[in-house]
Amino acid sequence: MKAAAYVVGSRDGSGAALMTLAHSLGFEVVLPYAGVAAAERQALETPICFFLFAAVPQVTALQGIAEAIRFCPSRRVRFSPMIYLAEAPSIEAITCCINMGFDDVVSLPSPRPRLLQRLYRQVGEPTTFYETAGYFGPDRRHRITAPRRPGEARLGGQFRRLEIVRNLLSGVTVLQDGNYLQDAVGAQ
Repeated sequence: MKAAAYVVGSRDGSGAALMTLAHSLGFEVVLPYAGVAAAERQALETPICFFLFAAVPQVTALQGIAEAIRFCPSRRVRFSPMIYLAEAPSIEAITCCINMGFDDVVSLPSPRPRLLQRLYRQVGEPTTFYETAGYFGPDRRHRITAPRRPGEARLGGQFRRLEIVRNLLSGVTVLQDGNYLQDAVGAQ
């Protein structure tokens, strides 16, 4: 896969296992996460960088890194796939990841073909992103773990809707970008 994988996690334990897994999945480059600036430089070489997050005891500990990625000025980093991989993640962990703007949460172990399918789902197809005062990430309004408060569900305020496509050769293309104001009952 002509993409880079940044592994967010410790150099041992689940982080080391995730590094090994990323190598086996055929990423062109596999690196430990070393900050957004390094990812911006890498995105010039491999237009798509996947951020693979290793399991942690408290998912909220990933908030700072997730925000640094999602609010990075570089489009190639900002719209990069963020995937949390853990053995049997709880509903609370999944909800937390979704609220931080993650693209996917994968339970491990997962058969190689299924895992590759989940990764390839992140490229080549239009993806809708929403940006509000407290959220930037994929549209998750129809998920079972969707936010319950109006501001989190992109209801009752101003939001930005972007439709993007990730491409392994050219990076990220923004197909549509618009600002909207929605009232509290959902009418536009």
